[in-house]
Amino acid sequence: MDIAMELASGYVALSRSAGFVTSSSSCHFPALVSSSFSGIFSHSSSSSSVRCRRNVVEILEQRGLVESIAGESLKKACDEKPIKVYCGFDPTAESLHLGNLLGIVVLEWFQRCGHETVALLGGATGRIGDPSGKSAERPVMDEATIEKNTQGIQALLTEILQQKAVVLNNYDWWKEFSLLEFLRDVGKFARVGTMVAKESVKRRLASEEGISFTEFTYQLLQGYDFVHLYKSNGVSVQIGGSDQWGNITAGIDLVRKLLQRDDAYGLTFPLLVKSDGTKFGKSEGGAVWLSSKFLSPYHFYQHLFATPDSDVIKMLRMLTFVELEEIEALEKSMSEPGYVANTAQRRLAEEVTRFVHGEDGLEEALKVTQALSPGSTTTLDWTAIEAISRDVPSCTLDSSVVVGPVVDLCVSCGLAPSKAVARRLIKQGGIYMNNAKVDDERLLVAESDIIDGKMLLLSAGKKNKMVVRIG
Repeated sequence: MDIAMELASGYVALSRSAGFVTSSSSCHFPALVSSSFSGIFSHSSSSSSVRCRRNVVEILEQRGLVESIAGESLKKACDEKPIKVYCGFDPTAESLHLGNLLGIVVLEWFQRCGHETVALLGGATGRIGDPSGKSAERPVMDEATIEKNTQGIQALLTEILQQKAVVLNNYDWWKEFSLLEFLRDVGKFARVGTMVAKESVKRRLASEEGISFTEFTYQLLQGYDFVHLYKSNGVSVQIGGSDQWGNITAGIDLVRKLLQRDDAYGLTFPLLVKSDGTKFGKSEGGAVWLSSKFLSPYHFYQHLFATPDSDVIKMLRMLTFVELEEIEALEKSMSEPGYVANTAQRRLAEEVTRFVHGEDGLEEALKVTQALSPGSTTTLDWTAIEAISRDVPSCTLDSSVVVGPVVDLCVSCGLAPSKAVARRLIKQGGIYMNNAKVDDERLLVAESDIIDGKMLLLSAGKKNKMVVRIG
């Protein structure tokens, strides 16, 4: 063992000298019995993050991703051997949103530290509705909607976690569970006083609407999920947002009572909020969806890029896998002369967009961002403009309408309400065609201005865009 540890120390030193491991990447070798180091170190796709079998709980604490822990020995258990951890996702919509991303990030951290992960779809619990954090009962969804939402979230989780997590659906075991079996095998172990004392239940009982029996039993369903996963899959840790604390502890209690085991643990992470207390996962247009089906990578990137200076360092710690030393250096540079505005925001947007949408999604977001910048030198082709059209208004006009005075085109496509306004915008330098400034109100749009004979891009200032397709 002494020889193995000496070799391990030498490997760490060599790795640091080669730049593979930073001084903050302290590694544990709890079960090292040979000179084979396969699996202890591996590089992630991100240029600045290192995969190392460090203690995952310590990492999460350092990055502000731990609110509460149920089970004092969880940190020790993570050092002793690889463990299995799960996070649940109810199918309340066809896509998860930015607020759900923390659960996925925490699962990814467990994976990077050598543990196994399970993403649990709430095909059954989604039919009930979780009262946690809700002031009113959720509307009941029909079977078709639940199935569609479940499939959408499953595909999303599989893509983001790159098929490294096992994805299960709790409907697979609940559909065979009769009411009598539930009351006999689960209900008899539940104490009503304990259930009523849960914070989510107390808040609803004190509200004008109250709580239905259906929602009241939700914590037992989620609790039994933990029992089933512990017994069938060897899962010993459940993670969730801070509003899930009551449901998680209910599961740990059921594991102890039904299986007579005391090695079940829980970990909650803070909800994703900005410094002003508002949710980070919301925008003026609603939820910031993770699926490109509902929100393009460009808009996703832009939401992250718009993060205020007061929040960007916190979000870098919580939502990315960038080493803390690099984040601290970036934070320090923000207060120094010569700092380029939005450097931290750009790093946040790039890292999170890459994690959620992959390299192709990030490339699309950057390409659209550049193409939508008035005066940009980006060469536009019809594929670039087609990508832009997902994120800006578009119209289809006959070529006879497009070719002619640019002032007329601005009105025809709806970019300007009148020719007078269009002329004024041109005089003020605010009209662009294919990212080139229009300097002359008498300019005539030619056939050659129509990119690949298919479309062109008009802009009025930085925000108002119009993709004009040739019909």
